[in-house]
Order: sequence, then C-alpha cells, then structure tokens
Amino acid sequence: MKLEQQPTNDYQTIRQALQQLANPTKAAILSRFFKTGPGEYGQGDIFWGITVPQQRSMVKQFSNLSLIEIKKMLADPIHEVRLTAGLILVDQYQHNPDKHQDYLDFYLNNIERFNNWDLIDLTAPKIIGQYLVKNKNNNLLKNLSYSKNMWARRAAMVANLSLIRAGDYQTALIMAKQYLTEQHDLLHKATGWVLREVGKRNQPALINFLDHQASRMPRVMLRYSIEKLPEPLRQKYLKTRYEIN
Repeated sequence: MKLEQQPTNDYQTIRQALQQLANPTKAAILSRFFKTGPGEYGQGDIFWGITVPQQRSMVKQFSNLSLIEIKKMLADPIHEVRLTAGLILVDQYQHNPDKHQDYLDFYLNNIERFNNWDLIDLTAPKIIGQYLVKNKNNNLLKNLSYSKNMWARRAAMVANLSLIRAGDYQTALIMAKQYLTEQHDLLHKATGWVLREVGKRNQPALINFLDHQASRMPRVMLRYSIEKLPEPLRQKYLKTRYEIN
C-alpha cells in the first residue's frame, strides 16, 4: 500500500497549495465585496478567490505549522494566505489548552495583520473570547477597545460573542455604550451584531439598553441590534429620532 506523503509544514508550501486553488472570477467579486479600492477600508488587499471551506481543508493538512511560519503567512499580501494563517492559529489554540497564553500573546502581538473584518470575525471570538471565558482579565478588552488600530477595536467587540454565549452580557453592553461614538461603519455593524446576540439570549437586557441609548445609536448599529426583536418593538426603535453625539 502506498503511503500518502505528508505536506512540508512551511509557509511557501502552503502558499503554493493555496495558489493552486485561485479563482480569478471569485477574486474579482471578493475584491469588490471587501472594499479594496482607493480610500476604502480594505485598500490594497489582494484576493485569490478561495472559499473559506477550501481554506479550512488546508488547516487540516497544515495544522502543525509553527508560529514562525504562521507569522510569515500573516505578513503575506494575499488575503486568503493571511486568513488561512488565522484559521490554523485558531485550530492550534483549540487543540492545545496548555498553550493558550502563548497563542493569545502571539495573536495580540500580530493583530495589525488581521486587517479585514473576516480575518477578525473568524479569529477574535475563538481566541480572545474563549480565553476570557476561562481567564478573567478586565483590562484586555478595555485596552483593545481604545487601540488606535480599528481592527483591534473590532476584535475587542466581536470577542464578546464568546462571553455572551457563556452568559456574560454586561461586558458587551458596557463596551457598546463606549462604541456609540465610534465613527467607522464596520464598528457600528460589529456592535449591532453583538447587541443582537445579547437580545437573542437576554431580550430584557437589550431592551433596557435600547430604551436608554437608541437615540444615540448610529442607524446601522441600531438596525443590526433589533433584527431579531418582534416587529412592533423594531418599529418603535426605528422611529426613534437620532441625536447627534
């Protein structure tokens, strides 16, 4: 019986394997979807047009990639190479509980490389969020939420998804109040998404927040947050007059 040859676990090998999956048609669509044009939030990001399921298959093949090689991937200009690096990091975090602090430190030290919203959303809840579920740290999200890096601030917000699932709603509600004055649309969307998740598990907590803050909420944040509420409640908050902060 012929044994399958295991892939060499290095950056160039996985990069070449990903490049073979490139789809120019999908790449063009993704480039528009992730706003890579001049002046847009993803300016300069380059796509190969590889789906997330395809990238997850690479994670299985290269699950033992070293942090040194993962760091090389995170410096790559190709979006899918960086995302695959993030997915490998998540996989390693989940399978090595004794090294959680090491993986968290690596993630935080390289967070500027996670420079698009999918890179953050597919990693921050699984690394930062899961770490905080088991390790109380009041300063971690606070420090991230005041970072000059917008992606770090989004990571701080979406990390709350894991805390919410574990029954901690207050951290998200406190941060959501802080994010009312954020200027970027991507942070408004992330905050609305997190508030919606609070409401799915504790509707009174969301309603209390909305009763006090709806008039100060950017409209996209408000719309995202009320998506799962009964229609009469949705209409009530949609009619709230926005007060410029």
